Amino acid sequence: MSGFFITGTDTGVGKTFFTKGLASALRQRGMRVGVMKPVETGCGPPEKRHPADALTLATAAGNDFDLACICPYQFEAPLAPEVAAHLEGQEIDSQIIVSAYQTISSQCDITLVEGAGGLMVPISHSYTMADLASDLQTPLLLVINSKLGAVNHTLLTLETAASHNLEVRGYVLNQVSPEADLASGTNAELLSRHTDIPCLGAIPWSPVPDHDQTEIINNAIDWNMLLGSERQDLLDRFANRRGHTT
Repeated sequence: MSGFFITGTDTGVGKTFFTKGLASALRQRGMRVGVMKPVETGCGPPEKRHPADALTLATAAGNDFDLACICPYQFEAPLAPEVAAHLEGQEIDSQIIVSAYQTISSQCDITLVEGAGGLMVPISHSYTMADLASDLQTPLLLVINSKLGAVNHTLLTLETAASHNLEVRGYVLNQVSPEADLASGTNAELLSRHTDIPCLGAIPWSPVPDHDQTEIINNAIDWNMLLGSERQDLLDRFANRRGHTT
């Protein structure tokens, strides 16, 4: 495992919140963490590009990689990547993204790639986020907005992942709204009866998006389940680095 591809059941489910907190928590554990937001839309006009999500992730991970590597494609319109690129007379080349990922992952213990929207969001003609995850050969982490409808959205996403032969390491239930509905209290139990994919944790709603983000993720996630069989290898590599620098 060289990293994770973070996807969601929809847009606005808290992928950046989760990815930022995860990057910071892994970094806190002494790992060299790489991050990518391969395509970001809603970045402003060409002369004033500001890929907010990519910059947020880079800060959390302590990355000094070139922004063009962390976020190879940045577009103005807050639309699906394929459409946003078309409006600017561009077509996204997946090989540029794969090459950027290889550059980052070769220098990091673990690399987190945040997708846009869900798995079937089009990147270019007949090429989706699911295809990109497949090309990167990274297991998925699924972020779910825990509300009414989440079970349907989750099971559809898991079926899509299976149809693309994508490994799903697990999912997290994210409380996006302070006003939890009745479904948010039953989603975890219902999903556990309809899929064998493990729940890695439940992230509570935070009144301030950036407040104690690392601590929230630290406390919410089952780290043994998240890192799986690679956990000890990552810890050993960190211990070896410390040994060489002491």
